[in-house]
Amino acid sequence: MSRNRLILSFSATLLLALVARPEPAQACGGLFCSASAPVNQAAERIIFSKNADQTVTAVVQIQYQGPSEEFAWVLPVPGIPEVDVSSDLAFTRLQQASNPQYSFTTVVEGRCKQVRGSSSSSGAGGPVADFGGAGGAGGSGGVNVLASGTVGPYDFVVIEPDMSYENVGDLLVEWLTEEGYDVVPPGGDPDEIASLLGGYLEGGMNLIAFRLTKGNDNGTIRPIRITYESDQPMIPIRPTAVAANDDMGVMVWVLGESRAVPVNYKALELNQALINWLNGGLNYNQVVVAAANQAGGQGFVSERAGPSEDYEDIVILEFEREDWEALKMSAAALTPLEVVRESSFRFLGWDGFRALVERFLPKGTNVDEYLGCPACYPAAIEGLDTLAFIEGLEEEVVEPMIATQELITSRPYVTRFYTTLSAPEMDLDPLFDFNPDLPNVSNLHTARRVIECHRSIYEWEAPSRFELEDGRTVRLNAGDPWPFLVGEDDAPPANALVLALTTSGPGTVVQDNSEAIDQALQEHNATVASPGGCGCGVAAPSSHAVTWASLAFFALLWGCRRRPA
Repeated sequence: MSRNRLILSFSATLLLALVARPEPAQACGGLFCSASAPVNQAAERIIFSKNADQTVTAVVQIQYQGPSEEFAWVLPVPGIPEVDVSSDLAFTRLQQASNPQYSFTTVVEGRCKQVRGSSSSSGAGGPVADFGGAGGAGGSGGVNVLASGTVGPYDFVVIEPDMSYENVGDLLVEWLTEEGYDVVPPGGDPDEIASLLGGYLEGGMNLIAFRLTKGNDNGTIRPIRITYESDQPMIPIRPTAVAANDDMGVMVWVLGESRAVPVNYKALELNQALINWLNGGLNYNQVVVAAANQAGGQGFVSERAGPSEDYEDIVILEFEREDWEALKMSAAALTPLEVVRESSFRFLGWDGFRALVERFLPKGTNVDEYLGCPACYPAAIEGLDTLAFIEGLEEEVVEPMIATQELITSRPYVTRFYTTLSAPEMDLDPLFDFNPDLPNVSNLHTARRVIECHRSIYEWEAPSRFELEDGRTVRLNAGDPWPFLVGEDDAPPANALVLALTTSGPGTVVQDNSEAIDQALQEHNATVASPGGCGCGVAAPSSHAVTWASLAFFALLWGCRRRPA
């Protein structure tokens, strides 16, 4: 394994039902975590930036709940990385800005029966409405501490094993365990964990281990930001299998010169007909789960790909920057109460703010009660060092948001991927590269619903057809739900195409499910009534024939009456 590849570890998902009441947290190690630790990892989220100076920056979200005295997190890394903290709020805003969205517009075709007194004049094809869904410090026992420090709520160490030992994995597991890092989950096999870690360490990697500083709790868990020398971003998913839930979500943003591709995983193009367009694609995650499973569990959906300028003012808004600059400029003239009150108004929900205020309050003060009414506790901050407070606010709260925003727009292009993985599928570490030949991918999807009107039926009784972006059509009877359910026996494949992508060209089609999808649609669409109901579409021409025959008959009678006797 190349020393220049990032090895980024995730904690595995654990059932929240197991933590109905708070329990002492156990340490999490690498991509696995003790089952006694209430870790919520339903969707792992990470930002990779392939920087211009041959380094990679990774921002990794850590989701955790419960007491945290022994919380720990371990990542294999190349060399000694630069370490900082980021913000959960940044991930939230980034995800909201790039989530897939499914909506449809509606037009009326033909003319439906009118409600008496209605002045509706909808004609063929007329638009009606839009609908949408939504440094070496010595070593101990064969382990050398290369660096240590504190960032945000974390203490960290960078360690390397003495490679003269026969089993460096065993060495590291023993050292971590002695230091209080619970790297072996209950029922887990220490030898298996040692083997998994050893594979990375023998490739020239070091380990960086994080733990919360004394006194910090679950409210201070924050994303980690690290920068290191690297050729390509890689996610080591193999050790996650030790304690992963089924269908664990993994969401990745890759920043670089062009569109990113998963070079050793498949690229999945979803079957749009399986998406429930009626409710805004609420079954989207089910479709992705099915698509990933049908591709052998090793494939990513490219959910959005486009220029990074689309993400300007997404993580931090322009008015928030202006508010921050205004607060800094005026802080010296404000009283301690005014400083806390003004900063609370602007940054109360931001990562690190609550911990910052708590640090400046007298010991024993309830920080939540204080933040609810700072003016109610004027004596609590009489001696507040406003300069130190503002400096802490900048370093711990505001700057991580600004840094994430600047990271995203520092590269020309952003690609967002999503997949789900279960333990048996986690035997290959995803590796990402770039392909400048591929087109942009929009996260905004729109279908066209056509209501098929007829004079014999009201509009709400008429069938309709959904014209999808891929050119396929799904027809529906009035009031019917979406016809396909993920997982049902008659459901079409979840993937329209499965591709193998490389660093150039359009890629190779591994699986094309067009025939199966078209067959399923043909069979379903045949069950939908024609406009006007059963037989109405055929009855109209014969009714005109009867009309003309009647007119001819009356003309004949009229002629007979005018003939002289």
